[in-house]
Amino acid sequence: MDYLKDFIVHFVGLSIGNHQFDFEVRDQFFEAFEYSQLQHGNVRVKVDLEKQDRMMVFSFSFDGKVEVLCDRCGEEFMFHLQGEEQLIVKFGEDYKEESEDMIIIPSTEYKIDLSSFIYEYLHLMLPTRIVHPEDEAGNTTCNPDTLRRLAELAPHPVSDPRWAALGILQQEDSNLQDNSLKHLNKKKK
Repeated sequence: MDYLKDFIVHFVGLSIGNHQFDFEVRDQFFEAFEYSQLQHGNVRVKVDLEKQDRMMVFSFSFDGKVEVLCDRCGEEFMFHLQGEEQLIVKFGEDYKEESEDMIIIPSTEYKIDLSSFIYEYLHLMLPTRIVHPEDEAGNTTCNPDTLRRLAELAPHPVSDPRWAALGILQQEDSNLQDNSLKHLNKKKK
């Protein structure tokens, strides 16, 4: 059974106005896409379709959890995703992507597959750096053993001898200035 067929909206028979659709994104959804960063999850997707004469506006609302890898400790955890997106679909001669949120489809089309848009929106909602959330006290919920091992393996800063020489020059300059001020103060007395 093709799981993604449930994400096809047949719009040709719908009247002008608003129509609502509910979709459940589960593991089978992600399995349908090769090389998906996400493999497991449960996300509810509400879609409000505003159908007009020459275009349609799809407003997506996402709420759910997906399994991700923590960039800090490398362990999997369920990450809460929530957000909204909008897709404008206009009718024209040929299929064309006008911008990231506007496409043109042939006026002879009678349906649209929303699965690839939902897939893309879910991935775009992920932050660039994914880490375990903090607890109520503001402490990380990452695996403490992994964090301890990482701290032990972290390279220790190596001082560059050129910077050390610069520090010596700065100290000598400071001493010279102090001595000059002392000498000037003695002359004034």
